[in-house]
Amino acid sequence: MRKLNKYMVFLSLIMIFSCEEKGLIVNCDECLPDEPVKVVIEVKLDSNEPYQSGYTSNIKIYEGNLEDSLLIGSYWVQNDVWEFEADINKQYTFTATYVTSDKTYIAVDSVFPRIKYEPDKCNDPCYYIYDKKISLKLKYTK
Repeated sequence: MRKLNKYMVFLSLIMIFSCEEKGLIVNCDECLPDEPVKVVIEVKLDSNEPYQSGYTSNIKIYEGNLEDSLLIGSYWVQNDVWEFEADINKQYTFTATYVTSDKTYIAVDSVFPRIKYEPDKCNDPCYYIYDKKISLKLKYTK
């Protein structure tokens, strides 16, 4: 009986942790018929209301991890949503600097945009880009 219990636990673990690919939710409206080489990364920023009137956010983009210090560019942005065109299958780290009357805050987030070929979930086979949105909104300012 003890061997049977061990065998059942072993089979249960195999089924739970199988190598089978997990389902990815695909938005068919964002599917592309041809494989893309570039991606538009959507960056969500804090609104300007808690900060100085007309304040712009300083966005810095790094290729790879932040500690690698491979700065791609620095931009001044006034909108709540900003877009950046980048290459597929590369990691990017974004920072946004926010200045209040007494403190400076830096928000950091990374993305690694990738493509998945989806033959079945939409009407026609297509390519779906995922991991292309980041949030540089502040959660706490105190």
